[in-house]
Amino acid sequence: MRTCLVADDSAVIRKVARRIIEGLDFQVVEAEDGAMALDLCRRHMPDVVLLDGGMPVMDGYEFLRHMRHLMGGNRPAVIFCTTENDIAQMARARHIGATGHLVKPFDGEIVTAKFRELGLVA
Repeated sequence: MRTCLVADDSAVIRKVARRIIEGLDFQVVEAEDGAMALDLCRRHMPDVVLLDGGMPVMDGYEFLRHMRHLMGGNRPAVIFCTTENDIAQMARARHIGATGHLVKPFDGEIVTAKFRELGLVA
């Protein structure tokens, strides 16, 4: 089964994302900060990462830089999530290695559309 890492400091966002993504036939693992997410990637590289930009300990940008340098770290699709539609943040995330982006809050329709756009689901 394909896996998705949901890295967000909000338990509510992780719970909503889990429900949506499991409905797309992905196994979901969760991390509440970038350091925890990086540790999970070292153990098992996911197929997709839904990544919050502003987390404690290690933010999404730093996590993404480190993850892309791990063995297999170039493989996962990374959907960078922000709370505002800030073009500079999105450009920075893309430059570091994000595959796509979402603006929070999101719902099942938005996440499913993004997964389709990236070729992750039919």
